[in-house]
Amino acid sequence: MLTKRIIACLDVRDGRVVKGVQFVDIVDAGDPAELAHRHAAAGADEIVLLDITATHEGRGTLIDTVQRTAATLFVPFTVGGGIRSAEDAAAVFDAGADKVSINSSAIARPELIGEIGGSFGAQAVIVAIDARRGVLGVEDAEVYVSGGRKATGLRVVDWAIEAEQRGAGEILLTSMNTDGMRNGFDCELTAMVSSAVQIPVIASGGAGTAAHFAEVFGRGKADAALAASIFHFGVTDSRELKAELRRAGVSVRLPC
Repeated sequence: MLTKRIIACLDVRDGRVVKGVQFVDIVDAGDPAELAHRHAAAGADEIVLLDITATHEGRGTLIDTVQRTAATLFVPFTVGGGIRSAEDAAAVFDAGADKVSINSSAIARPELIGEIGGSFGAQAVIVAIDARRGVLGVEDAEVYVSGGRKATGLRVVDWAIEAEQRGAGEILLTSMNTDGMRNGFDCELTAMVSSAVQIPVIASGGAGTAAHFAEVFGRGKADAALAASIFHFGVTDSRELKAELRRAGVSVRLPC
């Protein structure tokens, strides 16, 4: 049985980690390098750093923040935000990232997925999808870009399938409806996407308890689950979370 991954997410704005609820009501959570090191030491399998205003502000990723954070890490490190070309991706890899996450730029120019994958391997390309349910529910869930500010008119499952066909190695699926609520992941949405593609799907948005993780790994069919606020604000850490998941019968890699 493949182990399920626990991923700690750092949403960064102006060089600081921040967290909101449903993409608004943003509060400061701390320094990215310090938090990344703390989360990795506590047993997180991977760290994701998302420069959440780079696309909206029309700038590149904060490379100095990436370098400083990468220097503290010994687990796989993904960086997203402001990556519009294979050259941008190369700069982020040179700064210490192992993978890149692309969202708005992939929607604007889908061939970017293959360009980055062709240069660095599909395993290094994560396509992030910010999804909001429509009036009909999960079936017409729509893709949003620019930090959740703009609707695209694309159905989530259609875009996930296209992203895989274009060479994405993973999908990072964030439910805007559950983000920051700590009431549980959107398992129905996650299962829909996981069933539609062959590549790993990372569930994001709504983590609050170990039971939520167990549910999204089971009913949601997720390969990995990502959380932010419950780690940043001391609700739990990956070591404690994994111990609870192991007791619940979920296969996870326990920290040393």
